[in-house]
Amino acid sequence: MRQLRHKIIGTILISLFLSGWLTAQEKPNIIVILADDLGYSDIGCYGSEIPTPNLDALAKNGIRFTQFYNTARCCPSRATLLTGLYSHQAGVGHMVQDQGSDHEAYRGQLNNRSVTIAEVLKSAGYFTAMTGKWHVGFEHGVTPVNRGFDRSLAAPAGGFYHADKRSRLFLDGRELDVNNAPEIPKNWYSTDLWTDYGLKFIDEALTEKKPFLLYLAHNAPHFPVQAPEEEIAQFRGKYLQGWDKLREARYKKQLALGLIDSSLKLAPDNPIIYKWDTLSDAKKKQYDDMMAIYAAVINHLDKSIGVLVDGLKKRGVFENTVILFVSDNGGNAEPGIDGRYEGDQPGQVFSNVFIGQGWAQAACTPFWMYKHHTHEGGISSPAIVSWPAGIPRKRNGTFEKQPAHLIDILPTLVDLSKATYPTEYKGNKIQATEGISLKPAFIGKPTNRKNPIFWEHEGNRAIRDGKWKLVAERSEKWQLYDLEADRTELHDLSVQYPTIVADLEVKYKEWYKRVHAEPFDKPLNKWFYDYNKLKADSQFSQLK
Repeated sequence: MRQLRHKIIGTILISLFLSGWLTAQEKPNIIVILADDLGYSDIGCYGSEIPTPNLDALAKNGIRFTQFYNTARCCPSRATLLTGLYSHQAGVGHMVQDQGSDHEAYRGQLNNRSVTIAEVLKSAGYFTAMTGKWHVGFEHGVTPVNRGFDRSLAAPAGGFYHADKRSRLFLDGRELDVNNAPEIPKNWYSTDLWTDYGLKFIDEALTEKKPFLLYLAHNAPHFPVQAPEEEIAQFRGKYLQGWDKLREARYKKQLALGLIDSSLKLAPDNPIIYKWDTLSDAKKKQYDDMMAIYAAVINHLDKSIGVLVDGLKKRGVFENTVILFVSDNGGNAEPGIDGRYEGDQPGQVFSNVFIGQGWAQAACTPFWMYKHHTHEGGISSPAIVSWPAGIPRKRNGTFEKQPAHLIDILPTLVDLSKATYPTEYKGNKIQATEGISLKPAFIGKPTNRKNPIFWEHEGNRAIRDGKWKLVAERSEKWQLYDLEADRTELHDLSVQYPTIVADLEVKYKEWYKRVHAEPFDKPLNKWFYDYNKLKADSQFSQLK
């Protein structure tokens, strides 16, 4: 009988080991990958036609969040991800311009009342590293080096792929000659450079026998989009169907994947975008080339993810490494309908290509609006979590439908690393985090979010509390949506539920005051179109 018990226990232990649960008792390694301007539908497992087999594989063997939110813009999203605070609380309420001491939410740099994921995890014994775009106050002296990262190869901001006048690189705070530094290869491409250095830093962590945190902040696919010519060529001609049909195709794929429910209708086209059939053949060819470049940038980003994953597997650390992949905002409609198509060889170094509003709308399928805006298109990210040792196999390939936000990343990493979030750090009182741990969601349990999620960027505003979302552009009146039934925000319920509107507005005003947000008085973006006006349109009425 005793031998039988031992045999049964041994079988159970072997089973647990093979399933990864015992290895998960160790502190996991952690990699946070942030894409720049990647829209909700821009990768294959979220509806795209662009080949992204490596990200798709992470999703197939991990989980995908269907309602993961960002802050609608690059700098605020980075501040929020790094600190677990709303960007205003961290000092980056808008971008990196310092508005002065009378505007504490708008100093353009991480403040001393926040701590970063690196500062917190370093205290728990982690080796901390960062590669890529920083963009939270480098020009004000706030760098990876003095915010907790042991090693870093960082750019103060993004906006480049090759060595040109826009590119600056700092290795552990020391500026490199981007054309001649011995530390970096000739003819480097930023997507590959960030990954290669990330693996170098991981090797150092393994040498020191420490768990590692790698924050990998890509430039891709932010403008000006650039990629190797041979990679662009494979996509040319594939977008001559136009952005209208591409958006419809992505929507149908999202339905087929089960990413969205069949009851969810596609948001209407923005009426200020050109109808594809009205364009000349020359214009269609130009726009096709612009999107081909963008697709090549995303495809190359995916290849770099493959290099990273292969590197982790070769080092024997993939199983117990948490990989979180997310984007900083929705697709980018800057600088408007036409985009930009400049340079002798568009897509190559020194060229200047922005994809324009039509393709940005497709990038945000099935939602309304884009980067800058607090309707779902501007604030929704694809989000993938891979952790073979910690996510039960029965969860592999599943969709996690609980809402999540960048404010949740720091609390999640604190939970995973068994770190302690400080109340004081280097003599400064530290603000309490705003987010929650998402670790329960990894295994299919409720996250039990108690507080609403809030947004404010350039006067665009929103609050989500449970299924209810109150949202408005700066020039609009509040709109109320039931996101469980209507995530594409087609049916404004504000008239039917005035009490809910009033309650959410009170909560929003309290938050707005608490984080020291301020009115924004710059001109409206040229790609804006008032949703309230659109709802009177016959096109919109037909969707009802």
